[in-house]
Amino acid sequence: MSAAVAAASAAAHANRRNSTTTTTAKKTNYTPYSHYLSISSSSPCRQNRYETNKRQDWNKFVQYLKNYHHTHGQPPLSVRRCSGSHVLGFLKYLDQFGETKVHNVSCKYHGQAYSSVACSCPLKEAWSSLEGVVGRLRVAFEEHGGSPETNPFGSPVVWLYLKEVKVSQAKARGLSYEC
Repeated sequence: MSAAVAAASAAAHANRRNSTTTTTAKKTNYTPYSHYLSISSSSPCRQNRYETNKRQDWNKFVQYLKNYHHTHGQPPLSVRRCSGSHVLGFLKYLDQFGETKVHNVSCKYHGQAYSSVACSCPLKEAWSSLEGVVGRLRVAFEEHGGSPETNPFGSPVVWLYLKEVKVSQAKARGLSYEC
């Protein structure tokens, strides 16, 4: 399917969806294909959310590898030579940007599903977000020429870590969730 045909199809779909809510254009001045031409010639094809997130996750991981080895005085590591332990380091690095309150075992709110009380327990990345990142990076690795057999994002140690995060976060919220 050519880009022009895809753009025309997307515009027609959007026009049909919006036509029931807004009818401000006069039908006498309407030319059926004028908006198709303006879309296909002036705006590039937009990627969907998954593709955008996958590209952003890939760029973050590559930058993480560069920064990690630079700060440890080591030469840069190519993505193809990284292992599951590098992926685990990246996932733990992402915790600092998390927004999910995970109560420590010693916290008096540990095991309460919806405690909105401020405590000193850390904010972490939700396990479902980590699982999504790993899935997108697994696909991106293969799209960038890596083989499925050497894909560090599919390594057993990564999936075991995700399972442990899932169970520990569920217990911290008082859920008995066994994988």
